Amino acid sequence: MNRRFASPEWHTAVAALIAATDAQGIADALGRVVGAAVEYDASCLLAFHKDAPPDVLHHTMNERRTQHYLDRYLAGPYLLDPLYQLALREKKPAMCRCRDETPDRFRSSEYYRQYYERTHLADEMDFLLDINDTTALVLVIGNWDKRFSRSDVASLRLIEPIVRAAMHGVWKAWAAQHSGQVRDLSMHQRLTQCFEQFGESSLTQREREITQLLLRGHSSKSVARELDIAPGTVMVHKRNLFSKLGITSQYELFSLFIDRLSAL
Repeated sequence: MNRRFASPEWHTAVAALIAATDAQGIADALGRVVGAAVEYDASCLLAFHKDAPPDVLHHTMNERRTQHYLDRYLAGPYLLDPLYQLALREKKPAMCRCRDETPDRFRSSEYYRQYYERTHLADEMDFLLDINDTTALVLVIGNWDKRFSRSDVASLRLIEPIVRAAMHGVWKAWAAQHSGQVRDLSMHQRLTQCFEQFGESSLTQREREITQLLLRGHSSKSVARELDIAPGTVMVHKRNLFSKLGITSQYELFSLFIDRLSAL
């Protein structure tokens, strides 16, 4: 067994987690439990909703990283985030390495270049937990400079039941605290509508489906698998939609979409 789990630090961290009662206290204690199991640089606990923008329940980033990683993310890029899409799927892993669950061309997508790459995360492990039909929690455990080792991943899998139970505890306490809060959902609705209706005036339904997958980082082959059509058919649709939108590359496609978002 990993020696960390026999250390006084581990048992002290678990005891503090058991004793915590409010959302902030549980989240802080959970971070120390994870830190007693593996070394990591930062964490973020997010609630993803089908009908509302994400909520940040807790994070450990400094002000500069918060402004870049969270504030910009919540302004709209979350719609293209593979983690957002994964969290809201009916079937998903309880824990995963983020890069293992991204579309095949994600790391060459414009979303990756213009947003994700700038977070400078070298690696990211995620715990995912369904709350109900419309909400799922994700605990992001990130490293800025190095990847998690096989031993790290094994340790995180060992503590998965503790992590997921604590995530649920944070949500219960947080939701109770915010139960009477009225949220402005108009921006999320406008962002979602912009994404779903992007190209509506000139593209066919199939071309719009392909456009959405391209924006999320899928290759033509991946689009074909997702839509169960031939790769050659995807290429024809791709040429047609590029022509109709007056563009020649996925970079221009992404820029055009971001311009539409910025106009909201």
